[in-house]
Amino acid sequence: MDSELIEKQVVSKKRVVDHGEVLTGRREVNAMLDLVKQETERIDSRFLEPACGTGNFLAEILDRKLGVVEARYCRSQLDYERNAVLAVSSIYGIDILEDNVQECRKRLFEIFDEKYTRFFKKSAKEECRNAVDYILGRNIIHGDALTLKTVGDNPKPITFSEWSPVNGSMLKRRDFTFHGLLEHAAIKKTPLFSYLGDDVFIPTPEKEYPLIHFLRVADVGQQ
Repeated sequence: MDSELIEKQVVSKKRVVDHGEVLTGRREVNAMLDLVKQETERIDSRFLEPACGTGNFLAEILDRKLGVVEARYCRSQLDYERNAVLAVSSIYGIDILEDNVQECRKRLFEIFDEKYTRFFKKSAKEECRNAVDYILGRNIIHGDALTLKTVGDNPKPITFSEWSPVNGSMLKRRDFTFHGLLEHAAIKKTPLFSYLGDDVFIPTPEKEYPLIHFLRVADVGQQ
């Protein structure tokens, strides 16, 4: 991975003027994430970066999560794969610039793939790589977090997929609009998720999908 790209904080003056784009340096990223260190090391703890750039925050979060997966599950390929996919599926990003979105997806995939290939070499499965690639395509979105819509010729409401493990190797996918999540949570004044026993807001999904094996989530996109 190109460390020079990661540490570069200004791509161009024009992008700073047009979009206010200034990338956060690695030292600052780690200092900020250390404030919620416990959450960054929970495999299923969800993170959303609404102006993710090329993924400086998300890359570090994924690296930390996969470090936990490695420590706990590297002796079992199936357990490693299940939990590595879960770690990837917990990370979300939005960026208004398409090249940032493409670079962020690529960067996160390469973090996963480098570790996965290093541990399992010839036994590494293309199905697992395809699942991760598909999830990143759903989770890292070319959109505008202010308008809550995608960017392009035909803007649509930003939609996130929630990926929940069921019975070990199965995943349940539910799609929610970003607007719906924010609006309903604001009205109810309750958190989306709580680990302290508080009342929480359980949103209504826009669409639900049948349970599917985690290695076959990409098959849905081919139907």
